[in-house]
Amino acid sequence: MAADTTAERLAALADERVDHRFKGLPPDAEGLTVGELAAERRNLFSGGFTTPVLALSAERLEHNLRLMETYTARHGLVFAPHGKTSMAPQLFQRQIERGAWGITLAVPHQVRVARAFGVRRVFLANELVDPAALAWISAQLAADPGFRFVCYVDSVRGVELMDAALRGGSRPVDVVVELGAGEGARTGVRTEAECAAVADAVAGVDTLRLVGVAGYEGEVPDADPERVRAWLRRLTALAVEFDEAGRFDAAGLDEIVVSAGGSAWFDAVADVFATLPELSLPVLKLLRSGAYVSHDDGHYREVTPFVRVPEEGALHPAFRLWAQVVSRPSPGQAFANAGKRDAAYDLDLPEVQVVRDEDGERPADGITVTSLSDQHAWIRTDGQARLRVGDWIGMGLSHPCTSFDKWQLIPLVERDGTVVDYIRTYF
Repeated sequence: MAADTTAERLAALADERVDHRFKGLPPDAEGLTVGELAAERRNLFSGGFTTPVLALSAERLEHNLRLMETYTARHGLVFAPHGKTSMAPQLFQRQIERGAWGITLAVPHQVRVARAFGVRRVFLANELVDPAALAWISAQLAADPGFRFVCYVDSVRGVELMDAALRGGSRPVDVVVELGAGEGARTGVRTEAECAAVADAVAGVDTLRLVGVAGYEGEVPDADPERVRAWLRRLTALAVEFDEAGRFDAAGLDEIVVSAGGSAWFDAVADVFATLPELSLPVLKLLRSGAYVSHDDGHYREVTPFVRVPEEGALHPAFRLWAQVVSRPSPGQAFANAGKRDAAYDLDLPEVQVVRDEDGERPADGITVTSLSDQHAWIRTDGQARLRVGDWIGMGLSHPCTSFDKWQLIPLVERDGTVVDYIRTYF
């Protein structure tokens, strides 16, 4: 897909009409296009937005994009951030503009979204054996010589299913053997001997091309720095072993892919990948972290490698969910109008950070979310809390992946509350 077509499709997002589909947007904006509403530069707090409303910080988003661009370049890594986090083509494009090689995805629908907006390189960090999806991928490869697609394979049976679905295609599908992170972990081949058997199966068909090895260190059981690095050393050793055995001799192959890297251990990935010896072809050391784009105020705040290596910089949480206090039934209890439909809750509950009323904004001392219903946050307040019906509360969220997926159109907000754009998601 040509670059001008990509730009046109991204620009066309501004032509979508604002209506009832989009939570939190001003009711009086009904019928405006997204671009027209963005041009009004309304204020999130005084411009007619209704609660609950999720806001993405423009400044913090830009900081995070820039930080990972410089981090990966400094460590000699190629970056394909995991797009399942945001499923937002506007953010895919900004990541690519910030040096990303391509976008990582997890399922065929996500690849279709990326392709619809012109993403030229896709790493599917999953096995793919669905014949309809494989036929579509094959057609995409045939129609666009510049499209690069790589996916996992972890079984001989999977190779057989892929081969049956892809016969007659004009280009083979590139695959990497996925090394499992250990017994009880998620997908992936459990032993090196089984990896070799899968690689042999790939070599035995014309529809696939073995281009490397990959895996996900976040699934290492009882993960700690030592165990994660030990598994990563297994992964790099597998690449060396395959190369020495001539498994990367496929026609036209000009690089070997070695890929890992979620959002919790990319420092270990950088360290171990730096020790890879020279192979018969250049090595594409592909990192796939995705949660960095918005970061969070919970799980990833605690596990990000930047906690362990602060000299490398720091990610900034970019999401804030605004809700309104709708009930104050007792001095120790309050309820706000945001719940499971609006806030991530699979890892941690939202964290109340600020209160906003007619006098301005103040810290949310003594205010804690204790549980969520579908549309209510249950709040405990102690004696120091000042909280009234009608006040807005700003909450930090834990887990970006389950924050983005609850919102189809997310205001991009500058520090003073000015909404400068809207981020469209496709889940």
